[in-house]
Amino acid sequence: MKLALEILLVLSSIILMILVLMHRGKGGGLSSLFGGGMQSSLSGSSVVERNLDIYTVAVGLVWLALILVFGLGVSFQWF
Repeated sequence: MKLALEILLVLSSIILMILVLMHRGKGGGLSSLFGGGMQSSLSGSSVVERNLDIYTVAVGLVWLALILVFGLGVSFQWF
């Protein structure tokens, strides 16, 4: 059980990082330093950005639930 939760947690963390990095930069921060300030033809659609937001929030909630279950399981020695 613990190993399965650890694997799911690592996978959801990697997917969440990828989804966050796919978002279009909206300011002049670090994203513009690495070329994110230029317009890209891949991120022109607002529908794509909206769907990406939904996927990011969903994976973030899964990640949060896994963190809570894993933390409670370790602290109460369920597994």
